[in-house]
Amino acid sequence: MFDLAKAQDQGFDAERLDRIPRFLAKTYIDNGRLPNAQLVVARNGEPVHYTRLGKMGDDGRDLKDDALFRIASMTKPVTSIAFMQLVEQCKIALEDPVSRVFPEFADLAVYGGGGGAVPFAPGKPAAQMRFVDLMTHMSGFTYGLQNRNNIDAAYREHDFDFARHHLSSDEYVSKLSQLPLEFSPGEGWNYSVSTDVLGIAVERISGMRLGEYFEKHIFGPLGMKDTAFGARNDGKERLVDAYAYRPGAEPRMIDTGASSKLNHEGSFDSGGGGLVGSIADYHRFATMLLNGGELDGARIISPKTLRLMRTNHLPGNADLTQMSSSLFSEANNAGTGFGLGFAMVIDPAKALMPSSMGEFYWGGAYSTAFFVDPVEQITMVFMTQVYPSSIYPIRRQIKTLIYSALTETYA
Repeated sequence: MFDLAKAQDQGFDAERLDRIPRFLAKTYIDNGRLPNAQLVVARNGEPVHYTRLGKMGDDGRDLKDDALFRIASMTKPVTSIAFMQLVEQCKIALEDPVSRVFPEFADLAVYGGGGGAVPFAPGKPAAQMRFVDLMTHMSGFTYGLQNRNNIDAAYREHDFDFARHHLSSDEYVSKLSQLPLEFSPGEGWNYSVSTDVLGIAVERISGMRLGEYFEKHIFGPLGMKDTAFGARNDGKERLVDAYAYRPGAEPRMIDTGASSKLNHEGSFDSGGGGLVGSIADYHRFATMLLNGGELDGARIISPKTLRLMRTNHLPGNADLTQMSSSLFSEANNAGTGFGLGFAMVIDPAKALMPSSMGEFYWGGAYSTAFFVDPVEQITMVFMTQVYPSSIYPIRRQIKTLIYSALTETYA
């Protein structure tokens, strides 16, 4: 699967790295808490550890090296990179009003009451939303899955979280424009459909469907042959089953790979969470990020642009615990800022886990995760398939195990 470098040559203790599969097997796989786990750790772009455990799903097949996973919100960094490619070409700017591309959003209003059994009350006009507000999740949009208020309920009524099955991108924007914002753009942080809207902006600016844009400008150049909106060709054989957590019981299978709707093209490419891909592909994406936007001669984004993306954009260098109204698991981390498509460590002491200043990362709803540490030159990609991601502290545990195996540091 991966040509592994010698751990000691990259400043790792091999025996300590071997704790990772033993821990994952004992804590999550053998007792059925997770159906599978796949992990790659690399330094300086060289893989030093690979773990593959568990099954493809209920059919009992061993997990394949080239298994396909629903990477959900790990789609967001890809969409963010795509948009910033257009910024680099001066086709759009971060400070531009969103209404430049979406006239449907010219007259948005902030929530003023109502919803549920009664219509939404007229709210005060919202401040002009900018593209930077979409990229930082400070737009005022939300997610139906958060299930906190009447705005979330309206998102569920329109089934925005699963729009690929029933809406075109234009229909998505039209319906979204009729709902109030949770707050005026720039005044708060809430994990939301912002990146789906950003993906539609890429479509409207480029004149290409989002999946086609990704293939031409990101996946093709990077050699990411298995990543797309929906499983390709042999996807029925390689797409793992998806599961949902059940308290006190093994996870319940909610979508089988063989019969998943992801095996068929949808009407909408979700830039916020629609990609299916392999661990090898996302490792290449993460390595490109580590390298400042380049891999094997393919320049995807400039290092200066990427540096802007992985810088905290929350006002006053605040962290997410100070700014967030979201129930999403990543938003609960002290010492975590948010940039243009990534979260990043802005205070390792407050994070209370081994990390580096400026380390950036994100995860997906099915408990997948990745991080890039530009200080120690480490990348990690983790794949599994249990919803939601907030159930287990596995991301923190994996990071702890990786850094505890480090014997030579660059900091």
